[in-house]
This record gives sequence, C-alpha cells and structure tokens, in this order.
Amino acid sequence: MARGYWITFYRSISDSEALAAYAKLAGPAITAHGGRFLARGIAAKTYEQGIDQRATVTEFDNLALAVGAHDSPAYAEALRALGNACERDVRIIEGLE
Repeated sequence: MARGYWITFYRSISDSEALAAYAKLAGPAITAHGGRFLARGIAAKTYEQGIDQRATVTEFDNLALAVGAHDSPAYAEALRALGNACERDVRIIEGLE
C-alpha cells in the first residue's frame, strides 16, 4: 500500500505565539496517527517560481492515516488554537508505491 504524505506550505504567519500553541497540540495529534515528520522549516533554496516560505512534510504508512489525522478531534483542537494566525496551503497526497 502506498504511503500518504501531508505537505503544508506557510504563505504568511502573523501570530507566532498561536503557531507555537498549534504546534504543541498538532504534533501529538499527528504522531498518534502514525505521522512521522520528515522535514520542516524555511526553504533552504528555491527554484523557478518557488517562494521562500516555511514548509512541513509528514509521512504516514498510508493515505487513510494521513486523512484520519487531519480529520481527528485532536487535530481540530490544534486548528482552533491556530485560529487565523497564518495563511497555509495544506495538501495530502499518495506516495508512488
């Protein structure tokens, strides 16, 4: 079964304290569903129309686990803590194998 990947791009962050509160709740909500953080931080290098922005990549054993983590009550609590602190682009995609 193909792995699932949750990729988030942070277009802007207006409240770093709310983002920290979100991260404190989101991390356990994601790892409880088997999520493994592979990368996070500001882009080391951008090419073509790339934007220097914060991004995270999280791997799950399958797509259903990634979607389940996002749709879980624990993650909903993290989103409430985040509020309107940032503008993000969240994508969940299926791996190739």
